[in-house]
Amino acid sequence: MADLDIPDHYELLQISPRADDDTVQRVFRHLAKRYHPDNPESGDAARFKRLVESFQVLSDSERRAKYDIQYAQLNAARWKVLDRETVHTDIAADRRLRTALLSILYAACRNDASKPGVGEMDLERLLECPPDHLRFHVWYLKENGWIRRTEDGTLAITASGVDLVIDMGGPARGGVHLLDSGKHERDDVPRSKSA
Repeated sequence: MADLDIPDHYELLQISPRADDDTVQRVFRHLAKRYHPDNPESGDAARFKRLVESFQVLSDSERRAKYDIQYAQLNAARWKVLDRETVHTDIAADRRLRTALLSILYAACRNDASKPGVGEMDLERLLECPPDHLRFHVWYLKENGWIRRTEDGTLAITASGVDLVIDMGGPARGGVHLLDSGKHERDDVPRSKSA
């Protein structure tokens, strides 16, 4: 496979990979105004440069098609951790989802501690979890101090979160899929610190 260290243009522009050209342009204009270096309140030259690069790729249909192939390969290679089973709404499934989310963030941080963040859209796809449902779990894990939001807006595990994953026996054991429907000895984790 080619270079797998590619930027997440969709996450940088905060759009879905299914976004149409009008959406790409509209969101880019909005973010470009906010992060343009001439903006005295929120200007950020480095972020503006990344936004322009992302826009150039995603607004050109040929470049976007090539990027989408690389993007799909990257995600497939990076996130083979999960089984594609539907997440149920019961409490045990929610616990498994939080464990899977922590495991993904643990793996991302362990693979590259200088870029530990994972975008929410990536998490939605990997966990096959709707945005509203994922927001609940992100809130829960942040409130307990197990994850944090990075400077670039992605999510990353904290030191406390790493400790929790280690206490649970690590992110994955012996080929067991993180979201399988079977019962595991640690189905009750993670719980809040006060529990």
